[in-house]
Parts: sequence; structure tokens; C-alpha cells
Amino acid sequence: MSARGTGSGDGGQKIAARNRKARHEFEVLETFEAGIELKGPEVKSIRSGHVSFHDAHGRVESGEIWLYSLHISPYEQANRFNVDPLRPRRLLLNKNEIRRISSKVGEKGLTLVPLEIYFVRGYAKVSLGLARGRKLHDKREQLKRRQQDKDAAIEVKRVMETR
Repeated sequence: MSARGTGSGDGGQKIAARNRKARHEFEVLETFEAGIELKGPEVKSIRSGHVSFHDAHGRVESGEIWLYSLHISPYEQANRFNVDPLRPRRLLLNKNEIRRISSKVGEKGLTLVPLEIYFVRGYAKVSLGLARGRKLHDKREQLKRRQQDKDAAIEVKRVMETR
């Protein structure tokens, strides 16, 4: 019998929050998984889904990667133990990963964007995307392409049903 979770013991992921705008506004080139350094009330707040990714981004500073502008609402029952909702949070990666990410973020036009926060065996993890910003015409083009693919799939399904 496990002490946490549902008791299934499979160690699966439970997605707490997803940055839905990130994949629309950015072209994600590569993804990374990182642990995140949190205080106790922040974990409770994330579990209840009180997270906002608006303007959240990652930065490399003095050999560490920090997550800025991630808004984690104060946990209501924590009163005096709550911390600043917008405080910078350190991401936990090994040195090789940090070096690799910092060299890629140094390239023109690339940034680190949080894609989702989830729990693995009770530990909070952040999925980071190394991304390049999309222009307005790129966004429109992608929407058009997606709609065409959807229409084609519907047409194929309709043709297959008539046979």
C-alpha cells in the first residue's frame, strides 16, 4: 500500500496545469523535464490547479536555471506561511543539461517556455520547451493547415462509410 496518491503504485504522471498558449505562440523545438524548487503551500496550490503561465519564462543565471513570472496563487489555508505568488523559482537539472540549455538559449530568437507542470511519484516537475516565437502569419498558416487536415480526415471517414 503506498503512502501517497491512489495506491496504484505505478508512479504515473498527474498533470496539474498546462500552458495551452505556448504551443500556439511558439514553435517548440525541444523539450526538457526539470524538477522545481517549491515551498509547502505552493505544492498544495499547484495540486488544486491554481497556476497561471501568463508571461512565464525560464532564464539561465550564474549556472542555474530560474523560472520567472509563473503565478502560483497563495494556498488559502496556509495563511502566514504563504510566499510571493510571482517569486522566481529554481529549476532542478544536472550540470550537463544546464550547459546544453544555456548554449541553445544563447542563440538568437530562442527562449525557455514552461509547457506544463505535473507530479511524478509526488514530486513536482516542469516540462520546459526550447522555443522560437511565431509571427502572426505563421499562426494563421498553422491554423489553416490544421483545419485542412481535419477536413481531409472527415472526408476520408465519409468516403469509407459509404463503401
